[in-house]
Amino acid sequence: MKNRLLILGFAAALFIACESDDTPDIVINDNSTTNIVNAPGGGEPPADTTVNLSGVYTENLTLDPDVEYIVTGPVLMADGTTLTIPAGMTIKAQPVGVNAYIAIQQGASINAVGNASNPIVMTSNANSPSSGDWGGLVICGRAPINSTADGSTDTATSEVGGLSYGGDTAADNSGNIQYLRIEYAGGAIDGNAELNGLSLYAVGSGTTIDFVQIFEGSDDGFEFFGGTVNASHLVVVNSEDDSIDWTEGYTGTLTDVYVQHGASHDKAFECDGYNTDFSNVAGYFSAPTVTNVTVAGADDGSEAIRLRAGTQGIFTNVVINDFDEAFDLDGDLGDNPTGQGVLDGLLSVTDVTFNNVVTKLKNDTGFTFTEADFISGDGNGTGTDVATWGAGWTVGIN
Repeated sequence: MKNRLLILGFAAALFIACESDDTPDIVINDNSTTNIVNAPGGGEPPADTTVNLSGVYTENLTLDPDVEYIVTGPVLMADGTTLTIPAGMTIKAQPVGVNAYIAIQQGASINAVGNASNPIVMTSNANSPSSGDWGGLVICGRAPINSTADGSTDTATSEVGGLSYGGDTAADNSGNIQYLRIEYAGGAIDGNAELNGLSLYAVGSGTTIDFVQIFEGSDDGFEFFGGTVNASHLVVVNSEDDSIDWTEGYTGTLTDVYVQHGASHDKAFECDGYNTDFSNVAGYFSAPTVTNVTVAGADDGSEAIRLRAGTQGIFTNVVINDFDEAFDLDGDLGDNPTGQGVLDGLLSVTDVTFNNVVTKLKNDTGFTFTEADFISGDGNGTGTDVATWGAGWTVGIN
């Protein structure tokens, strides 16, 4: 969880704040370049084009399946605009780390609808791609966050780019994403300012996030900064930081989640009730509902799921394979009452199977409770059937 500067009111959505993140200033609307190959015989040239994408887009942007698009810098969709990406398209980004990303700002939307046979792919343009080659996809909405006053329209700003997010519109709609694969993302400036595969800032429940994979990312796979969005059929393979991360009062649902660790990784889930680098101004905690989860570990003594900073959450039907610790609960008797959530029935796991797991529960909350208070239905979890719903559009699954 990273430091962010809170601001009051609506931030100007078409400008990037001058921060220490070294993100370049955006001074153009469209710097596209088109390369046309002459047709033989002097006839009309074919539509063989390459278009560079960078800058603030103040009108709708619909990508053409016959054009190759290269993201060369921050691509910012302004309030009132829509980015449309047809099924089967591949969008590539220059391997310039955090300086190339796509951001759907507050009031803008994305319409990226693929299918199992024709997924949309966002990937690196490097000859030999690797994690962190580019930033990833960022979506900023107007749903609630607990780092601003409850019920207010105050906003926070993202750690990269100074993009505004937050508000009081729980059902805010930032668009529709289905069958999307994001590869080699997670570019970073330093340990305090990174982008994730898919960064979801205060995204509302009117948004569709379904069938999305993050592959070979250098930071988190999916990170939820508050908001209420319901996401399903999520795959994270070989994320080098956390695969699923939530903070700032996220209260949506996650259904059918598959996490597979590679050689370099952190947690499968890292879950905070609020942003501990700031404060819980709104006075409530993250409390998502998580159903049908399989976590495939690397059998290297690590922990699968860390729950801390007062987070709540109901986990149902979970399989955890090859970890030293399955659930690590951290907190205290003060501002981080994670253990109180267990005692109140607001943080629990029902129907879970542990395979090659040494410690099922580690309690570092300061509260006293038993394993049975937190876990029920030990041995009954079946996880998610990723072999079925992930067929045809995912990569790298063992």
